[in-house]
Amino acid sequence: MGSPSPTAFKQSVDRPGFAIGLVLVVMFIFMVMDSISKLLTQTAMAPEAITMIRYGIVLTVLVPVIAYRWKDRPLATKRPFLQAIRGVFLITTATAFVYALKYLPLETATAIAFMSPLYVTILSIPFLGEKVGPRRWGAVILGFVGVLLIVRPGTDSFHWAMLLPIAGSVFWAGGLIIARAFRTSEQPLTVLIWSTGAGFLVVLPFGLSAVEMPNAEQWMFLLALGFCHLTAQYLMIRAYMLASASLLAPFSYTTLIWAIMFGIFVFGSYPDVLTVVGAVVLAGAGLYVWHRERTVAGQ
Repeated sequence: MGSPSPTAFKQSVDRPGFAIGLVLVVMFIFMVMDSISKLLTQTAMAPEAITMIRYGIVLTVLVPVIAYRWKDRPLATKRPFLQAIRGVFLITTATAFVYALKYLPLETATAIAFMSPLYVTILSIPFLGEKVGPRRWGAVILGFVGVLLIVRPGTDSFHWAMLLPIAGSVFWAGGLIIARAFRTSEQPLTVLIWSTGAGFLVVLPFGLSAVEMPNAEQWMFLLALGFCHLTAQYLMIRAYMLASASLLAPFSYTTLIWAIMFGIFVFGSYPDVLTVVGAVVLAGAGLYVWHRERTVAGQ
């Protein structure tokens, strides 16, 4: 396909403050999605079927958007292979995490998935050429300590399903890095369409083999899940086109705070003291990274 119109890239200049705000909103939406997915698994719905229908709903919504924006060539991309790879990464992450939610408390699965921002920071150096100073490295390491306080590997609380978000976080980080690489060559809508379409094709055979016709309540949850997915993915793509991956990654830690709150009020799971301490450490690390970015930018 040909390249998109140059007018589509007016937002390629970094806007770190706005990008951080987008990430914070996205983290809340992601937690709503995770809560809905966990509720669906409790209705005995297969994780791969949940992911397939979720992606199918998003594609259905995107069809009229594509038709409306057809003159802007929303399907045109310079990097179709990389677009498809990103879609495979994201669908792998989504399916693995829904499986994890089937067996693990919401806050536990979320905490383990916080390895992803660490991978983003590391991968942004060789793949994107971004520079991460020692203070930001220290904050990221501190965030990892916070994760360990919550997960506590090697204890009796270990479950095999904990390996799923660990593996999924690697693919999620790869998806974010690719999105950052698209910042000057691809429209956000184009990235969303390609990643959704590629992911849907990958999960389709697995979902069809496991799906059963959802009831009215399940359809309500699935429609909400699709809407949240569409909104969150678009905003996340925009955010990583407007600021560095190493800056934005630590702000994903705010999801853990929402996970604890949703766990208490939706699922009745109360975190222990170490979980709360770990959440505070994670949030503090993210805020410090933001502070350092603003300080350096002002010099």
